[in-house]
Amino acid sequence: MSDDVTQDWLGQPSDTPRPDPMRAVRDHGKPVLPKRFYKETGFAEGEGGFRLTLDGRPANTPARNPLAAPTRALAERLAAEWAAQGETIDPAKMPFTRLINTAIDGVAPRMAAVAEDLWPYAGTDLVAYRAGTPERLVAAQAEAWDPILDWAREALGARLILSEGVMHVTQPEDSVTALRAAVSAIDDPFRLAAFHTLTTLSGSLLIALAVLAGRLTAEEGWEAAHVDETYQTAVWGADEDAATRLAGRKVEFLAAAEVAALAR
Repeated sequence: MSDDVTQDWLGQPSDTPRPDPMRAVRDHGKPVLPKRFYKETGFAEGEGGFRLTLDGRPANTPARNPLAAPTRALAERLAAEWAAQGETIDPAKMPFTRLINTAIDGVAPRMAAVAEDLWPYAGTDLVAYRAGTPERLVAAQAEAWDPILDWAREALGARLILSEGVMHVTQPEDSVTALRAAVSAIDDPFRLAAFHTLTTLSGSLLIALAVLAGRLTAEEGWEAAHVDETYQTAVWGADEDAATRLAGRKVEFLAAAEVAALAR
């Protein structure tokens, strides 16, 4: 057995049996979760940061890079996530591990490309598209989004033009340039990976930037991104399936905000 515990992103030893795909079919397509193979979690400080250890052995990412956090605080959160696993290891309950793996394997080698992937949001930001009716929703959007627009104008030099409904509006070129520059200025792969998640889950570059800058808390950012859903639920009641999906997305959003904060 190798001295590290990396077979795939779960970090299981090389002699751990792989999941049986036929069993997954027999179990109605449900993924077969690997059993927990370690007792203790921790981390060790080294040149690459604070590397996760399982029973004292260093862990790797799926690409076999050291699974390490840049700060002690983030390493503690990562180790706690692994410690919280029960008899099996469930990736769906490990948003910190998934995001840190993404930062190391996917974002770090291509920072510029990841930033450019987010540039289109500068011209189609959620907070620029407003409802015309009913008045209650119009007021809710204004209350949540107007302060974000004011902050973007003052802090980033980006002034967005508002549109009613889904009609596309072309934003001022200097504002788009300012927003793209703010994204490109994120020079840490962990914060950029977290920022990418915040943006794609909210549909708003401005909300994600405000969370990253501390202008909004993670909870405030999530609520601002889901004004419409909150209104619809208040009027029509909650849809159980939709609520479950939304709850899962919120976990990812809050985890991304925490990774961004702890990676400093």
